[in-house]
Amino acid sequence: MIDPRLLRTFLAVCLENSISGAARRLNISQPSVSVAIAQLERSLKGRLFARGRQGITLTAAGEALRRRAEMMEVLLAEAEHAVALAGAGIRGPLRIGGTPGALVSLVPAAIARMERADHMALTVIERADAQLTDLLRRGEIEVAVVTTGIETPPSDVDERSIARDPFSLIVGQLHDGLGPSVSLPEVARLGWVLPQAAGAFHRQIEALFLAAETAVPADVIRCDSLLTSKAIVQQGRRVTVLPRGVVEPEVQTGLLRAIPIDGVPITRSIGVRTLRGRQLSALGQDFFAAITAE
Repeated sequence: MIDPRLLRTFLAVCLENSISGAARRLNISQPSVSVAIAQLERSLKGRLFARGRQGITLTAAGEALRRRAEMMEVLLAEAEHAVALAGAGIRGPLRIGGTPGALVSLVPAAIARMERADHMALTVIERADAQLTDLLRRGEIEVAVVTTGIETPPSDVDERSIARDPFSLIVGQLHDGLGPSVSLPEVARLGWVLPQAAGAFHRQIEALFLAAETAVPADVIRCDSLLTSKAIVQQGRRVTVLPRGVVEPEVQTGLLRAIPIDGVPITRSIGVRTLRGRQLSALGQDFFAAITAE
């Protein structure tokens, strides 16, 4: 069994990218760090770092161990938090992450299904797709809520699609004359708001224009904040394309209008990703059951 203290020293070297930096971080001597790494390498029967003129770099074995060391740090921190919560009669903690549109579409209903007499500590964070995979691997989130079906997930990640939602043209009250449906070529010369960051949602937007044989608009504000994008459209003349479910509350109150797009069969698929082989916590299992409920 690996000594957790050695793992913490190893992780400090990874974070600081040097023996001396790890020593300062841990407030111990450099020889102590070197001895700890040597002990760890002997225990595992393999080299964790390659040492050269440019400093130290992780070997393949070191990369594999780093991920586990990061998960251990998260687990230790969560253990202390979980004990404190249990003493207060609160379930958790549970951390989930997701892309903005997927979170809005799935998480509120899932939480509504979960609510019961006991209390829970749940944290929801927004991140890009690639960041969410890293967070899953480090154990910093248990579930990622994302756009699915665009690309094959990594071999260590399981993906499950839950819902599908067609894209619509989203407009504010200054575009009351549009509709009841439109084609993308008809509205391509309008001012737009579109996502900036690369990711599954960005690729789906590009696929919409490609399917309509229309260039992505040049008059565009690039914005990755779903809330800000909707506010810009609501208060001005710019338009955007979003899945209908993302703007349902604003559509119901008349703040925005969702207009069907002719000739574009592309729909968004959303669901969840989890780390393969990692057992979810009790609250994580409840959340997974709630979000995948029909």
